[in-house]
Amino acid sequence: MGAQLRVYKRRIQAVTATKKITKAMEMIAASRIVKAQRKVAASMPYATELTRAVTAVATGSNAKHPLTTEAEAPTRAAVLLVTSDRGLAGGYSSNAIKAAERLRERLAGEGKEVDTYIVGRKGVAYYGFRERKVEEFWTGFTDNPAYSDAKRIAAPLIAAIQKETAEGGVDELHIVFTEFVSMMTQNAVDDRMLPLSLDEVAQESTRKGEILPLFEFEPSAEDVLDALLPRYVESRIYNALLQAAASEHAARRRAMKSATDNAGDLIKSLSRLANAARQAEITQEISEIVGGASALADATAGSDK
Repeated sequence: MGAQLRVYKRRIQAVTATKKITKAMEMIAASRIVKAQRKVAASMPYATELTRAVTAVATGSNAKHPLTTEAEAPTRAAVLLVTSDRGLAGGYSSNAIKAAERLRERLAGEGKEVDTYIVGRKGVAYYGFRERKVEEFWTGFTDNPAYSDAKRIAAPLIAAIQKETAEGGVDELHIVFTEFVSMMTQNAVDDRMLPLSLDEVAQESTRKGEILPLFEFEPSAEDVLDALLPRYVESRIYNALLQAAASEHAARRRAMKSATDNAGDLIKSLSRLANAARQAEITQEISEIVGGASALADATAGSDK
């Protein structure tokens, strides 16, 4: 009984230590969510106005540009997958990877080859384990991305969309990331960055009661679109990275809270087992004492006779 009680006590100590760690990680993630949400909110106006400006330039001219022109027969697409660098975030990365796999199957069904670009060690490990080709990858900043990170990621994607398909270029750019909806809800989504769907932007502006601005182009609409292309791609990627970071922190907070609660339940269960073992040990000791006293009394009574 004593050995069993010691086992329970050691397990309680180990689970208690784990609970302290998960509780600390939960609190850290909760504090970082607020900062990430502020960054998402701060990036939205710039991205929105930039999209409206690009749409106004494209609708106000007949310029043909990779930013807005659909390929007649698209054969190749680039997909940027955003995952996390670290684990302990529940199904955050796996949900994004599943969304990327669904997008890949859909594009393949349309007869398009897919070039994959990845952000985050989890996505890199997933594709590396399956020996799948990855064009480029970036790691080390998923929980706190900066605009410079978005620029580094955007550079090869912009170069790919500007090339001819026969020269290794692509006809479409897609991004898969986790959209931050609320503290409890984060959805893995896929979004086509390029070519920009002018009809969808116009419909969204009409729904919101907005009027697209009118611009005069100097020197030309093509030059304006050339200048806006990197800014547009960078802003879309940056906004996606920020939303993914907020989603990662929210998912990690939720996962750590669940782990903390489970540790608490396990401690209670082990404490009950330890108490039961202790009671059984005490009962056995009392029985042994009573039995010994009874045997001694019997022996004494026999010697008196």
